[in-house]
Amino acid sequence: MAKKPTTDEELDRANEKSKKRKEARDKMLADKTVEKGLLIVHTGKGKGKSTAAFGLAARAVGNGMKVGVVQFVKGKWETGERAVLEHFPDQVTIRTMGEGFTWETQDKARDITAAEKAWEASKEMIAEPSYDLVILDELNIVLRYDYLDLRDVLDIFANKRDMLHVVVTGRNAKPELIDAADLVTEMTQIKHPFREQNVRAQKGIEF
Repeated sequence: MAKKPTTDEELDRANEKSKKRKEARDKMLADKTVEKGLLIVHTGKGKGKSTAAFGLAARAVGNGMKVGVVQFVKGKWETGERAVLEHFPDQVTIRTMGEGFTWETQDKARDITAAEKAWEASKEMIAEPSYDLVILDELNIVLRYDYLDLRDVLDIFANKRDMLHVVVTGRNAKPELIDAADLVTEMTQIKHPFREQNVRAQKGIEF
């Protein structure tokens, strides 16, 4: 643990270090001049991928932006974030296309059809010029099971409008998608009450 500065000399040195850090940061920020729509991927085994995406949606709404959401899997869940965003119908469109997880439907053909319909809705949102942010929730899951043509998905992303932000969530993001993305965050699970304490999914935390 770093020693807390106490003498005037130590405080002066600490202030000088802070000044140099601020100068370096200001210089770094001055060099950042590019604005562009980002392809963002939230993946990994840890909790919080969709939560982070919906946090971005809330931030976008607060900035007067228009948001489109396509949910590929969680169609049967009544989620708190959906209930909140539905209070902003002029700014947020949510298309719930999923029919549950693959192991719940136990019907691969049905899952593929649902994934294809969700992808068509996604492409419509991406092509619609009024949207500033499009969230494709759990797209990684259907890509993992090859329910969609990855090349088609990557081609749509590569040719999206310059200022459109697209967020993709879900475990096991394909390496090709990670390579194409501008920003990738991997959620790492350290502890989870579901596995370690037999705590079930709870309102306000998981949904």
